[in-house]
Amino acid sequence: MTNLADATIDADRLRRVVAELTLAQADGVGPRLRRSLLDAFGSAEAALAAPAGELQKVPGIGKKTAAAVAEARNHSGVDAILADCRDHGVRILLEDDEEYPAALKTTHTPPAVLFVRGRLDPRDALALAVVGTRHATAYGLRQAEKLAGSLARSGFTIVSGLARGIDGAAHKAALAAGGRTIAVLGSGVLNVYPPEHNDLAEAIIAQGAVVSESLPRAVPIGGIFPQRNRIISGLSLGVLVIEAPAHSGALSTARHALEQGREVFAVPGPVDGHASQGCHRLIRDGARLVESADDVLEELGPLAEPASTIAGREVRHPGEILLNDQEQRVLAAIGTQPTSIDELVAALAMPTPQVLATLSVLELRRLIRRLGGAAVCRV
Repeated sequence: MTNLADATIDADRLRRVVAELTLAQADGVGPRLRRSLLDAFGSAEAALAAPAGELQKVPGIGKKTAAAVAEARNHSGVDAILADCRDHGVRILLEDDEEYPAALKTTHTPPAVLFVRGRLDPRDALALAVVGTRHATAYGLRQAEKLAGSLARSGFTIVSGLARGIDGAAHKAALAAGGRTIAVLGSGVLNVYPPEHNDLAEAIIAQGAVVSESLPRAVPIGGIFPQRNRIISGLSLGVLVIEAPAHSGALSTARHALEQGREVFAVPGPVDGHASQGCHRLIRDGARLVESADDVLEELGPLAEPASTIAGREVRHPGEILLNDQEQRVLAAIGTQPTSIDELVAALAMPTPQVLATLSVLELRRLIRRLGGAAVCRV
């Protein structure tokens, strides 16, 4: 993939990158307004070229924002940003780049530009967000380490926000398990926040990626973090919340997950524990209660696209990660069309009771369904 760290850059792509970076610097133009501008004008270049009167016809764009777009166009400082990215190995991804995460493209307001340190990987399609309070208890940290580590060992990429508390514990557990992890920042990728996680960020870069839609040197601003949370959930098949008080920012990630059609999971805590009030509310509202990694794997449905990431096998459902060799063999013999159990027994050359017992396991894991008792098919 051509990117701005390369010696040669496709001229058309560079022009589009420059336009997106210029628009990103316009005060008041966040993800939603940027999407409205693209819907109205077709591209960032066209939006930047539009006169103020045309800009103000876009819902949400007033005189002040229209003037900010003009100001960004005249004093963008894009050359300095590009040089900074080249000097520090920051990759710049546009929505149509091959490396841009496919899952993010399905969300309502995908980032126009992603700044990446490290590398995104096709395996990251099998990702789960693990988030929670910055003020974690010993119990919460223990659960984050246990669950994130188990999921990472199972083949999941762990996505979180590099914050203190649960986020940091989840990233560290994924790294310790030898798995991949992605940190989504509310600041620029060259201005890690909190600063005490600089070393953790470097470890993540070596074993995954640190990403942000903010300009590389952007400082953390409170209002950016809720926007950041939509990227955390957008990269993931689901969001697991571990310890969240009633007004925790982690709950906004869960809300984004619901809006994006992702699954929501929550770990319960003590009934009188302040740090778990938000988790208990999520469970009351229908989130899956999680006691172990198996609860997550069993709940997630079929993947939109198969992921060939686990021991060279094509994985169509995260629950397949849990299967032993015999269960994998039986599942591989079952298609999306009705498959006779008698045919299965004959094709597999296995004793009938063994096949029936394995089918029961696959059904419990929601990988197959029975059709009238005499046939089965993949979910």
